[in-house]
Amino acid sequence: MDMPMSRRGLFGTATALTAFGAGAVSAAALPPAKEHGTRHGIYEEQVLAAPGDYGVANFRIPALAVAPNGDLLAGFDGRPQFGDAPAPNSIWQRRSRDGGRTWEEPTVVHQGFESEVPGEKLGYSDPSYVVDTEAGIIYNFHVFSKDQGVWGSQYGNDDEDRQVLSAAVSVSHDSGETWEHRSMTEVVKPADCRATFATSGAGIQLRYGKHTGRLVQQYAGFFRGTGDDEIVQAYSVYSDDHGETWTMGTPVGSEMDENKVVELSDGTLMMNSREHVRTGHRWVALSHDGAQTWEDLHRDPSLVDPGNNAHITRAYPDAPQGSDTAKVLLFSHADHVPNSRERGTIEISTDDGATWERKRVFQPGACAYSVLIALGRGEYGLLYEAQDEAITFARLDLDWILSR
Repeated sequence: MDMPMSRRGLFGTATALTAFGAGAVSAAALPPAKEHGTRHGIYEEQVLAAPGDYGVANFRIPALAVAPNGDLLAGFDGRPQFGDAPAPNSIWQRRSRDGGRTWEEPTVVHQGFESEVPGEKLGYSDPSYVVDTEAGIIYNFHVFSKDQGVWGSQYGNDDEDRQVLSAAVSVSHDSGETWEHRSMTEVVKPADCRATFATSGAGIQLRYGKHTGRLVQQYAGFFRGTGDDEIVQAYSVYSDDHGETWTMGTPVGSEMDENKVVELSDGTLMMNSREHVRTGHRWVALSHDGAQTWEDLHRDPSLVDPGNNAHITRAYPDAPQGSDTAKVLLFSHADHVPNSRERGTIEISTDDGATWERKRVFQPGACAYSVLIALGRGEYGLLYEAQDEAITFARLDLDWILSR
């Protein structure tokens, strides 16, 4: 959930990419160098939606997933009025059947609208995919707005109350071809929460330990503090029955914002969060019970943040528990402070996020929200907001990230 970025001229291509590097990366965890010790790799990008495309004023808020049938799905807001909720936004989606090389025309996951009759406007914003690979189901979590957004929402969880910002999830049993819609408001918005929203991008399904198969989606909420104060907390919503029911975990922090989660090599979960009160870095917390509770909340001084939604993921999601490859993490963000969303960068950790050892810039100019996922076959998909908030997809590999 975010205010619109300023408009900035035409979108630049990837021809001005810059590489940065620091430190040594474990040879056991990363692929060997190419012939003669050099790395080149793959980086190919294309714009999926830009202002004015399809007659829509503005697109924002990327989400990305590999569907159960192997198709690649890119989700984002279609914003006819160039604004955040409570505008009459819709959740759009484009599909690739060849790993991101070509894309089909957009379809709509959840359609918003504005009527000339007062009190009938509806909007859906800020998508995040969660894929259940065991059951073959895909979920798209998002905001459901009527007359209020985050800043104007009132307490309560009645979806009929037009002053309440609600929460929705769309569910597909055919890899995103068709969708049914459910309310999440009663689950994610308790009595002491004035406003809440799912963090856009992608959630996860756990691979290790007693919670294997659990689906996890992150939320941020504005909660009643002491006196007249309001605090912003991060929390998880999770399901152990393939999405039939969902449970809200315990919120953490007081200055949180959009946050993501990754499963580490030992099954511990790591939360990585944007700051609501900005110091230029990222919040980190750990969960040892599958996202039910969080502890050891601290800022990571090595990860820069201008106040932006970033993404963290395992480079090898199918790696065996405890292996070196399971410890390799990728992090996409705007590596710039104090408050300018520029210099889109991918960073690498080979020790479960304890340190970040190497980075590569994929967009030296404007870069806002991003999401990064493994596609299989040693490739990764990156969906990000470039100049003019153009929803831009890049297909890349680790050789490109590691190249000098």
